[in-house]
Amino acid sequence: MSVQAVAAKMAEVELKDVAGKDASPAISPLTPKAEEKKSEINSSSSAAAAAAVEPSPVTTAPNPVKMPQASAMKRPDPQQNGGEAFINCDGTVAEAPRMKKIQFADQKQEFNKRPTKIGRRSLSRSISQSSTDSYSSAASYTDSSDDETSPRDKQQKNSKGNADFCIKNIKQADFGRREIEIAEQEMPALMALRKRAQGEKPLAGAKIVGCTHITAQTAVLMETLSALGAQCRWAACNIYSTQNEVAAALAEGGFSVFAWKGESEDDFWWCIDRCVNVEGWQPNMILDDGGDLTHWIYKKYPNMFKKIKGIVEESVTGVHRLYQLSKAGKLCVPAMNVNDSVTKQKFDNLYCCRESILDGLKRTTDVMFGGKQVVVCGYGEVGKGCCAALKAMGSIVYVTEIDPICALQACMDGFRLVKLNEVIRQVDIVITCTGNKNVVVREYMDRMKNGCIVCNMGHSNTEIDVASLRTPELTWERVRSQVDHVIWPDGKRIVLLAEGRLLNLSCSTVPTFVLSITATTQALALIELYNAPEGRYKQDVYLLPKKMDEYVASLHLPTFDAHLTELSDEQAKYLGLNKNGPFKPNYYRY
Repeated sequence: MSVQAVAAKMAEVELKDVAGKDASPAISPLTPKAEEKKSEINSSSSAAAAAAVEPSPVTTAPNPVKMPQASAMKRPDPQQNGGEAFINCDGTVAEAPRMKKIQFADQKQEFNKRPTKIGRRSLSRSISQSSTDSYSSAASYTDSSDDETSPRDKQQKNSKGNADFCIKNIKQADFGRREIEIAEQEMPALMALRKRAQGEKPLAGAKIVGCTHITAQTAVLMETLSALGAQCRWAACNIYSTQNEVAAALAEGGFSVFAWKGESEDDFWWCIDRCVNVEGWQPNMILDDGGDLTHWIYKKYPNMFKKIKGIVEESVTGVHRLYQLSKAGKLCVPAMNVNDSVTKQKFDNLYCCRESILDGLKRTTDVMFGGKQVVVCGYGEVGKGCCAALKAMGSIVYVTEIDPICALQACMDGFRLVKLNEVIRQVDIVITCTGNKNVVVREYMDRMKNGCIVCNMGHSNTEIDVASLRTPELTWERVRSQVDHVIWPDGKRIVLLAEGRLLNLSCSTVPTFVLSITATTQALALIELYNAPEGRYKQDVYLLPKKMDEYVASLHLPTFDAHLTELSDEQAKYLGLNKNGPFKPNYYRY
């Protein structure tokens, strides 16, 4: 039997049910109390009966006998402002379901009448902040308020009543604690060092003043140093890299932290001074990143060096300053050059930058790398990492270099070696990673193409001559966090990232696992200098002992389920090595 025949037969059955006085009418979906009005239904007009025989769409309902009747007619309802009502088969009028109108943002009066717990002002703040946070550093839970009051003018205390800190907002501590807990999972060596040495307390009595990037990874280092017996006071080495929520978590945990994202130059030096100049507390160890802390103590509080046992420095810029002091005979204490340790050079500088350069550029500019022409200034470990990443993404990469050995490496790796002035008009992206000053000067920026991206992967902000761009004829336009358009009178503009400061830590994040290697190296260097017998280290700059480098590497191997091969006694004797290392001489180049 066809579908049409089934429908006709069912309609006929429905008609008989309606005509029969002893039959129960089908219940209309719009009249739930139909059974209470049987007499009214039986006396309804023939129009209602006629409407009931209109064929309904065939459905797969389990009980076809009780199919709903098409028994309602529409008519305008003047009381509903032009809306519609339905006349049911029992003669009653039912209101039709109303269509909800979409509420647009410009309907401000209706929007304002709605009750809300946070209010319009808070809502608008959260919306604007969410769009900003997409491009901010380290997925940071930066304070979403519009309060521009300097943290220096605020009075804040943690839950224990301690106020010896200066941060953006102590209320962000819970968010920061979660960030730190995540970082701990990717820092196996530092956590292993904390577990192994916690009972011995090798840093008991150490008073460490630090100036590094204040991130979740640094927080794990600070808490490890504290677990090993040290007291710590900390400031940031970069005005843009601080994660405010992490600083809050550290302050809540009792650490004296003086840092917030977006410090001014004056704030930067004020924070360092607050770390150093405190009544009843004098540092005996320095952990520096860039040399600013060492420079400040040397300039303002030179007498402190009488009690300082050593300096640990992790950046190219800072190490260069230490060697200058040593050469001039002005270095007052032993210093450990962590930057040139194998684990720092190969892993932090090379592998870390190979990943974070792309992250920083993508977050700030959304740039497509394929086919772009990029010039990388410097082919050290940082430059090698940047070039490898960009080449893999399909970019055309040029390299500038002053060292013929590094230059030859660049050529053998397939990069074209050029002078900057030869390609400055055609490149789309300029990246500096030399550790030098005035690598990209105004003359080069005047010749750049419209839309050229300019950024720095070196530690210091001296590589790009940003000061030369702050002139009346040039217009600065803030596009988003850490992104500025510098516009020339003819309309040409370049895209300057982080005002020439370190791109990856100012505009994005770096891999936590790599920072575990660096942080463990720093911790071991501090332990070595603090516990070294008098006379082992003189007033000079030293490399981390090879044995410690190997130890740091070995602590990270279990993460990869890696298994080292062991030398036999015969093999060790043949090579003239100790079976437990070190396995390479100090002059070996990895």
